[in-house]
Amino acid sequence: MPRTPQTSLLIKALKRSLKAHGITYVQVAAALDLSEASVKRLFSEESFSLQRLEQVCALVDLSLTELARSVEDGIDEIRELDPAQEQALSEEPRLLLVFYLLLNGYTVDDIIREYQIEELESIKILAQLDRMGLIELQPGNRVRLLTSRFLTWRDDGPIRRFFDERVREEFFESRFDQPAETLKFISGMLSRPSLRLMERKLSLLAQEFNELARLDSTLPLSERHGCSVMLAQRVWAFSMFSRYARAGDKKA
Repeated sequence: MPRTPQTSLLIKALKRSLKAHGITYVQVAAALDLSEASVKRLFSEESFSLQRLEQVCALVDLSLTELARSVEDGIDEIRELDPAQEQALSEEPRLLLVFYLLLNGYTVDDIIREYQIEELESIKILAQLDRMGLIELQPGNRVRLLTSRFLTWRDDGPIRRFFDERVREEFFESRFDQPAETLKFISGMLSRPSLRLMERKLSLLAQEFNELARLDSTLPLSERHGCSVMLAQRVWAFSMFSRYARAGDKKA
């Protein structure tokens, strides 16, 4: 396959997919019956044949069409809304719901079928999202997103305040003891360099979650489940412990 800008985008998308699925160059080499060095050279030189590209895609259950779509989804996307857009979403629950569902690959028919939103109301909501510049409403009530599916909400914005007031407490109203649920609280004492390293690792984990969501977006809704992951880190001392510390030495 000739090396072109589009080829580079495909290879980068494929590398992200392999990383998200935990597939190593050693495993790719075994699947292609090549040495690890040869596989690394294929990726660095972006010199895949279509057959080999399909073989690697198969390792993550991805077709070439789906790979190309993942590239298209990542080009020229709005990744952060302006304050007015966030404010409008936070003030109207149904507007926020429909936008959230569209971000997760729902069609208008899916929304009407699964939620208490009738067709006429859905059209009004879609028209409002169109006026806000978040979607392009097309003939037949088809929708083209004008934003990334994986938005970054403003740290001091309306959606973050909505999260703090409504979502966070409800999320933790669980024992996290059901299938596919987990809660791990870890506490210790780290140096500043280690804290920065942990921050980078959490950021990478968030990227991997988004990549898996991007890949799974091609699956039927019946095979996907709403899931939230909360990642947090702070320099902090539990008040019950810190009240016993001597003045100026509250590190526990």
